[in-house]
Amino acid sequence: MDEIRLIEVREEIHADNKVVAENLRKRLAAEKTFLLNLMSSPGAGKTTLILKTIEALRDDLRIGVIEADIDSTVDAEKIAAKGIEAIQLRTGGFCHLDASMVEKGLNGLGLKELDLVIIENVGNLVCPAEFDTGAIKNAMILSVPEGDDKPLKYPLMFSVCDVLLINKIDYLDASDFNVSVLKKRVFSLNPDIKTFETSSKTGQGIAEWAAWLHVEATAFITGKS
Repeated sequence: MDEIRLIEVREEIHADNKVVAENLRKRLAAEKTFLLNLMSSPGAGKTTLILKTIEALRDDLRIGVIEADIDSTVDAEKIAAKGIEAIQLRTGGFCHLDASMVEKGLNGLGLKELDLVIIENVGNLVCPAEFDTGAIKNAMILSVPEGDDKPLKYPLMFSVCDVLLINKIDYLDASDFNVSVLKKRVFSLNPDIKTFETSSKTGQGIAEWAAWLHVEATAFITGKS
C-alpha cells in the first residue's frame, strides 16, 4: 500500500483569513468605525455586559452589534429591543467567527452610520482565539464561577486579547476564585493586557471599562491611535 499523503491546510486557511482581516481593518480606518471582538465561554455574561456598555456609551457613540451563535437569534433580539442596530450571524456549526463572516455582518449593519461595532463571538475559549476577525481590539470575559485556572488551560485566548474583563465579581465571597493568582497567570502570558473587574449586577467596574473603550474608539475614529 502506498503511504498516505497528509496535506496540511490549516496554515493556508489562516493565511487567507489574515489577508481578509487586514483588508477589513483598512476599511474600518477609512470608514472611521472601531470594531471590538468580545470573546468568552458560554454563560460568562457577554450579552449582559454588552448591554451595560451600550447604556454607558450610547449618548457619545453610535453603536452596532454583531451577534454570533451556532443557531439562535436570542441575543440579537435583546440588543435590538434596546434600540441598537444588531445583526445575527448563525454559524451553522462553526465554533468561531472569521474575518469573512464578520465582513458580512458589517455589510449588513452599514458602517457609515456607526462609530463602534461590538462583536459578540461564539461562546468558546478555544476556536475564536485562533481566528483574526479584523477587529481593532480583542477583549475577553472570564467570569468568577469559571475559576482562576483558565489561563493554564486556554493560554492562547489570554495571549491574543488586549483586555480581560473579570466578570461576576459579586460571586467572589462565595467562591475560592483568587483575583491575584489569576492576574499573575495572565500577565505571565500577556504582560500588556488591560484588566477590569466588573459586575453587571452591581455595576462595579462598568464605568471604568466603558471609559477605556470610549478613549480607544475615539482615538481610532480621529486617527490619533
